[in-house]
Amino acid sequence: MADMVKVAVDAMGGDNAPVETVKGAIEAIQADKKVKVYLVGREPDITAELKKYEYDAAQLEIVHTDEVIEMAEPPVMAIRKKKNSSIVKAMNMVKDGECDALVTAGSTGAFLVGGQVIVGRIKGIERPPLAPLIPTEKGVSLLLDCGANVDARPSQLVQFAKMGSIYMEHVMKVANPRVGIVNIGAEEEKGNALVKETYPLLKNCPEINFIGSVEARDIPAGVADVIVCEAFVGNVILKMYEGVGSTLIKKVKEGMMTSLRSKIGALLVKPALKTTLKAFDTEQYGGAPLLGLNGLVVKTHGSSKAIEIKNSILQCIAFKEQNINDKIREQIVLDN
Repeated sequence: MADMVKVAVDAMGGDNAPVETVKGAIEAIQADKKVKVYLVGREPDITAELKKYEYDAAQLEIVHTDEVIEMAEPPVMAIRKKKNSSIVKAMNMVKDGECDALVTAGSTGAFLVGGQVIVGRIKGIERPPLAPLIPTEKGVSLLLDCGANVDARPSQLVQFAKMGSIYMEHVMKVANPRVGIVNIGAEEEKGNALVKETYPLLKNCPEINFIGSVEARDIPAGVADVIVCEAFVGNVILKMYEGVGSTLIKKVKEGMMTSLRSKIGALLVKPALKTTLKAFDTEQYGGAPLLGLNGLVVKTHGSSKAIEIKNSILQCIAFKEQNINDKIREQIVLDN
């Protein structure tokens, strides 16, 4: 068991818990023998769900807690008061080294507060960014920050770029990842005060492959591997991305059912279309890690189904095996 990647899963977090969280955990351990999952939450509820499956008991363990932090609860107060909640217990397991990572679909606020207060930042990291992978024409790009720091400073955006580059190079195997900053135009002199001040810092940063400004319309084309912005902008991009993607898929399906001719055509293109649409399904890429902490914590959508939970757990394997936190730590030490 010493060589296994140990992942604590908040079994009670999310709209579909524990049904989908348990199912996702089972699918993850069936997909990879290198991972062991600790399902953290109410033992009776978890056990009832586990009865539906056959699995290797050596790869799964239940950690009982009797409290749950609900989505609407004030995060700071909830973290302080509900110390025996599933997400707090899982965070502490990461902090204490019992687990290598945490995956949760629970309260984003509690996740962000717990990550910084319980797990803690790597020394030298100013702010940890939330960094999801988003599908593009060329594969995937890493968007950071998408929800943790709405009032970031230029120095923090530079750290985002460095951490994002490390992640894409070592986890996603992208050689010399291209870094772009979100802007309203390609020209260097454009942008708000934050972008104008950050641009020259990124341009003169030798540790990254900075390609300049990236407009929102160019993101789906995959012009950059690492997309840097503060969290307000990043969250708007992410939500628009998801909304447009689901709407297009819906309209394509509707269009194929409008006539007998279109239905016949749909049957002919179905295999290729299914593959193409799957590539633009964000659930396929797992959750968003909060980079720059002393341990890995990953946030999935509150509405996550088993496939996203599974992929988020498997995502933790490469993160651990590539020693991403050590690489980030080394880079920040060099900078300081």
